[in-house]
Amino acid sequence: MSLPESKTAGPAPQRAAILLAAGASTRLGRPKQLIQLGGKSLLRHAAEAAVDSGASPVLVVLGQDSDLLVPELAGLAVTPVQNPDWQEGMGRSLRCGVEALQREAPRAAVVLLMVCDQPRITAARLKNLWDRQAATGKVMAVRHGDHPGVPAIFPAKYLPELAKSSGDKGARSLLGTLSATELDLFDLPEAGWDLDT
Repeated sequence: MSLPESKTAGPAPQRAAILLAAGASTRLGRPKQLIQLGGKSLLRHAAEAAVDSGASPVLVVLGQDSDLLVPELAGLAVTPVQNPDWQEGMGRSLRCGVEALQREAPRAAVVLLMVCDQPRITAARLKNLWDRQAATGKVMAVRHGDHPGVPAIFPAKYLPELAKSSGDKGARSLLGTLSATELDLFDLPEAGWDLDT
C-alpha cells in the first residue's frame, strides 16, 4: 500500500543517466555495442535498463559507428549525444555526456553512469543502487575487486569534476580520490561479468 502524497512535498529529485557507448571496440574488430545477447543488442539492453530504473533523462553518448547504433535506441526515451572526439577515450565521452546533461537537465540532482557491456545488470539492480544512494546521499559505486567502478551514481555537486575527465579512465580518477565519508560501495556481482571477461 502506498502512502498518500504530501501536499507540501516538492517533486522527487531528478535522476538522470549517462550511458557511455562511444568506443570503437578495436580489440573485438566490430562494434561491441551491437553484439546480441538474448535477442537484444548490448546497447539496447543497457539503455532499457537505465530507462526502466526510473532515470530521466537518459543520455547515450555515441561516437564510432553512431549511424549503426542509433537505430538500436528506437522507441526508447533516450537522447543520443554525439561525441565527435570519441578517439580521445572514455574520459572525453564522459565529459561530453556531462556537458549535454548540464544543458538538457540542469536541475538533475543525481546522475547514474553506465557502460553498455555489462549485460547482466538489470533495471531492478539499478533501482537498488538508486535506493541505496538516496538513503546515504553519498556517491554510490559498484565494487570491482579493490576498486570502485561503474555503474556509479553521483550527486550533482560532483558534475564539475566529472566534466574535467580526460583520457581513458572516465570516472575512475574521481572515484579514487573520494573518502569513506563521500563514497559508498555496493556489491553487484553482475557488474563483474562484462564482455571483456
